[in-house]
Amino acid sequence: MQSPWFNWLILPVFIYLSRTCDVTLATLRNLLLSKGIKKIVPVLGFFEVLIWLIAVTSIVKNLNNVLCYIAFAGGYSTGILIGITIEGRLALGKQVIRIITNQTTDSLIESMKQNNMGVTVVPGKGAMGPVEIIFTTVDRKDVPRVEDLIEQYAPNSFYTIEDARDVTRGVFPEKSSNKSFAFSKMILPGIFTNRP
Repeated sequence: MQSPWFNWLILPVFIYLSRTCDVTLATLRNLLLSKGIKKIVPVLGFFEVLIWLIAVTSIVKNLNNVLCYIAFAGGYSTGILIGITIEGRLALGKQVIRIITNQTTDSLIESMKQNNMGVTVVPGKGAMGPVEIIFTTVDRKDVPRVEDLIEQYAPNSFYTIEDARDVTRGVFPEKSSNKSFAFSKMILPGIFTNRP
């Protein structure tokens, strides 16, 4: 097992893939934890550390192999990228959208209500005069739909989008399917397919 092929090709590739997997899991674990999704986090942590130990053990046994160091660092970077990409595709959690506008908002509000989105309207005073502040909390995957409605009915509005860690009650668009929080259903179908 100490042939040149193993030392300079197979081993670095193995370390690269191992490090990519463990950092992907670590990135997902941190992102899920920040959104208050806790049930799957210990499972991800278990496999993350197990794979990390395998990668580190391979490095320690081959301290004179420079390619192993490069593979380890490369796997780290790739793992972060893949983890962020997967989390972006999953679009987990809810977000608060705050719309501030001095335009007429009746059409926007009515359209949001027709889409079964909860809407709270507060009058305010901006630098240029009276404004209306519209709050809505939606699933992250529904944010593009809200942005489309803003662009259509109040195109010059200022709006911000923030993560909502915990949400209790409220009005939300109906889900097209019953999505239980199972790891296989959550991760695998969403990686290589575009979300609706």
